[in-house]
Amino acid sequence: MKVLALITAAALAPCLAATPDDTTREWRFNVSLDGRPIGEHRFALRDIGNSRELTSEARFRVRVLFFDAYRYDHRALETWRGDCLQQLDASTEVNGKRTVVAVKPVDECVQTFAYWNPSILEARRLLNPQTGEYEPVKVSELGADVIAGQPAERFRLISGGKTPLEIDLWYSPARDWLALESRTPEGRTLRYSKE
Repeated sequence: MKVLALITAAALAPCLAATPDDTTREWRFNVSLDGRPIGEHRFALRDIGNSRELTSEARFRVRVLFFDAYRYDHRALETWRGDCLQQLDASTEVNGKRTVVAVKPVDECVQTFAYWNPSILEARRLLNPQTGEYEPVKVSELGADVIAGQPAERFRLISGGKTPLEIDLWYSPARDWLALESRTPEGRTLRYSKE
């Protein structure tokens, strides 16, 4: 059973926290598929001098009766300078099949599906941290909305990669990432939320 080829950098309505020195931010999401809980995805962004380091950890389980019909474990470490990726090390396991991606871009500003960074809304292509492939993307502004009881701006990101994706993203008026919802290739709804 396929659920979604790309989640990273991926999700909805974050729980945003900061350390006392305000150098680390964290987003934690509960993940559901068609309204049923399947796991969680956590992002931690840490400032280190002139760089930022993002750690992403996701774990999903779709159970049918007493068996795992789908298992997804993803861990990634991304190093950023400004809005440009400097290095990516990721490991993804889907139903027991493991993929490792290590990328160190040179000469150009590369971005991943880093939903926490609203500059991706201007991107024309993004690096998929699960596959290591570049995917063409198109972003449309869908207008004002309300998510989790707060005002938001809604955008739709469409990826033209091997597995086309349509992802709706919500940001606060200050461009803090609030929410994500996507349809899987099978027509199911994947949602990240803090609820």
